[in-house]
Amino acid sequence: MLLLRQVERRLGLLKAVANVLPDPRDPCLVQHSTEQLLRQRVFGLCQGYEDLNDHDRLRDDLALQTAVGKDRAAAFSPTLCRFENRADRKAAVAMQRILIDQFIASFKMAPEELVLDFDATDDLVHGYQDGRHFSAYYDNYC
Repeated sequence: MLLLRQVERRLGLLKAVANVLPDPRDPCLVQHSTEQLLRQRVFGLCQGYEDLNDHDRLRDDLALQTAVGKDRAAAFSPTLCRFENRADRKAAVAMQRILIDQFIASFKMAPEELVLDFDATDDLVHGYQDGRHFSAYYDNYC
């Protein structure tokens, strides 16, 4: 968990994303910043804790608290649920822009060619299944 924190600090990706997420809360009543909530959720996912209710136990984990930047218990699952539901279309577009900017910044020089491989697997189908299509690359139906 602490290794994830170090990588994230170096990249600054979650900090950038936290800055574009809407936060309608009263700042005087906030116990967990947007960045802390985002870190808690992402770091939990990276550790295999995909369900929000996992955080009801995980919130007391010292490694998670340290990685998130808390000196006390992290957020409960209802808080994380409200946090996840705050994101809107504008935030999604802004997050996409952040990922593109991060990708571009990862190169010292612009590459001559970029290959976008969206179909990395051949998932062949048999019979006349709905949605099947012929792939000339695999010379079969996917």
